[in-house]
Amino acid sequence: MAERTKKLVDILLQEELVTKPRLDEALAEQKLTGAPIQKILVDKGYITSSGLAQALARQLEIPYVKLIGQKIAPQVIKMIPEDIARQYKAIPVKMEGDSLHVAFASPLNLPARDEIKLITGCRISPMAATEKEIEQAIDQYYRVEETSKQALIDMRMQKLKEKKKEKAVTLEEELGRVGDLPVVRLVNDVINGAINAKASDIHFEPQDPEMVVRYRVDGILRDVMTVPKHVELSVISRIKILSNLDITERRLPQDGHISFKKDVKNYDLRVSTLKTVVGEKAVLRVLDKASMLIDLEKLGFTKHDEDIFKSLISKPYGMILVTGPTGSGKTTTLYAVLNQMNAVTDNIVTIENPVEYMLSRINQIQVDPTTKITFAAGLRTILRQDPDKIMVGEIRDRETAEVAVQAALTGHLVLSTLHTNDAAGAVTRAIDMGIEPFLISSTVIGTLAQRLCRMICPECKEEYTPSKKEIESIGLEDLPSGQQLARGRGCDYCYGTGFRGRSAIFEIMKMSDGLRKLILDRAPLLEIKELAIKEGMKTLRENSIRKVLDKVSTIEEVRRVVYMD
Repeated sequence: MAERTKKLVDILLQEELVTKPRLDEALAEQKLTGAPIQKILVDKGYITSSGLAQALARQLEIPYVKLIGQKIAPQVIKMIPEDIARQYKAIPVKMEGDSLHVAFASPLNLPARDEIKLITGCRISPMAATEKEIEQAIDQYYRVEETSKQALIDMRMQKLKEKKKEKAVTLEEELGRVGDLPVVRLVNDVINGAINAKASDIHFEPQDPEMVVRYRVDGILRDVMTVPKHVELSVISRIKILSNLDITERRLPQDGHISFKKDVKNYDLRVSTLKTVVGEKAVLRVLDKASMLIDLEKLGFTKHDEDIFKSLISKPYGMILVTGPTGSGKTTTLYAVLNQMNAVTDNIVTIENPVEYMLSRINQIQVDPTTKITFAAGLRTILRQDPDKIMVGEIRDRETAEVAVQAALTGHLVLSTLHTNDAAGAVTRAIDMGIEPFLISSTVIGTLAQRLCRMICPECKEEYTPSKKEIESIGLEDLPSGQQLARGRGCDYCYGTGFRGRSAIFEIMKMSDGLRKLILDRAPLLEIKELAIKEGMKTLRENSIRKVLDKVSTIEEVRRVVYMD
């Protein structure tokens, strides 16, 4: 590793891609973090990834290849297993004679070339490419649609053999097939494919004539593949075995859990099964700790709202309510807040249903009705545990709301969620639950409403001039002079959708004396919201328009997630 770094440093200096002081700074950071020197330089903006790849190609006298738009034959891709491709950031490009041309993000990595040579039995001709393009190519070519083809072929061949034998297959025989290699491989490929696609959920849906597998990516479901009807039962049974469920119980819903490891990362999958009129359906929720524990600054706040929110969570006591529909990212926001808090000097306790991720130095409790641990009961116990900050997964009833309010009154910072449409609605919802207005005005220091919108794919992003009708659809009369908007054309990287990743749209209402008076007077929701806007609150609509003007998202997308009236 040290020898590779030295050689890379020599190349960078010889190519005059980076100055000596900047290189020394990056080398010092490498000693502290252990990160690759090229990653540090690219992240700091001292060099570009394409400039680095081209410099390596020149110095090593190997070709530089741009992988975007490159068509690679399936038989070539199969020569290197996915785990090896991801481990070494390498992808096969073409075969010429007995030479396999392989694009490397780090062509100086000789052990990687040796291992790939050993696996393939071919002479390796290295090429240089950017790490980002290699990762995108791996995601594209190792998709579940491609990797599961052989498993599906094997299943169909097995079915043809059975037809020739004209033998009826019993339930017991069908269940016994869950150990068959094609079914095991298929289920593993579907889960691997979901992780590669950054899907939040996997749906195995029985249909007529075949089972449909769908991924939820960036909040939208899309079809991935179909599974033959005759192996539908084996697939569901395999999922049940992995999640320790009863494979003979097909009438009642079941819930389970799968631990799955991929690329040295651990994933948790929550499993739910449900009987439908045409078969048994299974839904797997993919939980990736790295995707949840993100910095507060990366959630999508505007600078104005980020400053307000940081001032709220820095308060020593009071209640902050995060609102929005299911799937709007409320839990992610709360985890980002907890991740920022100092768990060394504070006793931070959470009660959740369920605990999705284990957080270091934070005490987490899971709701369990069988042992009478409800939100309210758990919260009462937490108050006897000398807490400083408390997170309540969700306030669902009056009893939980009352205990949470008491916790805030007695000097604790309480974070929780509600299902309301906007920030002001959190206050009226609490009153509807039976909480006295004077208690709400005394404890709630701020409310936050949020939605998630898809971001334009960076690989196929293009600017355009919108029509007057489009502009008016989000309540604007006109755009600033020369202002253009952006959209995605659709490419392999974004599965043809034009979107990749999501960003949050926020609305933060910070409590003020004027708002407290309205709450005490039981003022209607509209009046509370109007005063909050007058005092500087940026609404969901305003912040969604900002996403469009900043070319983060599109008019159609923000209209899909935010009510624009």
